[in-house]
Amino acid sequence: MQVTNAVFPPMEQAAAFFGGAEDGAFVMVNLLKFKPKAEYEDGSDADLTGAQAYARYGAAVQACLAAVGGRQVYAGPVTGLLLGEVEELWDMVALAEYPSLTAMQQMVQSPEYQAIEKHRKAGLAGQLNIRTKPVGR
Repeated sequence: MQVTNAVFPPMEQAAAFFGGAEDGAFVMVNLLKFKPKAEYEDGSDADLTGAQAYARYGAAVQACLAAVGGRQVYAGPVTGLLLGEVEELWDMVALAEYPSLTAMQQMVQSPEYQAIEKHRKAGLAGQLNIRTKPVGR
């Protein structure tokens, strides 16, 4: 199995994801890998770690999630691996619940989200986003 972290999906991957059939609520599993040092495009906050920059995003994204009817389910650091093998562990796992694909798309296109995304970009080396469907829904 090949695993490739990314910060932004290629256009065709995003189009396929958001263009899929709408089937209600889902939980997005975010496997996050941080940069050792934050990298803001304007060179600011060079003293921050990637995790600290991402924490700014994480705190602010709560309002964006709530505005579209979503919520953070869980967020925490990765502390070990019991089963399987990977070359390098992710730094953090975050679970976010969305009421629909449309809601997620509205959130990422909102001016409020666009204003905070710089912290995500400054802090992330890459991530995996895995869409899951709660059992029984």
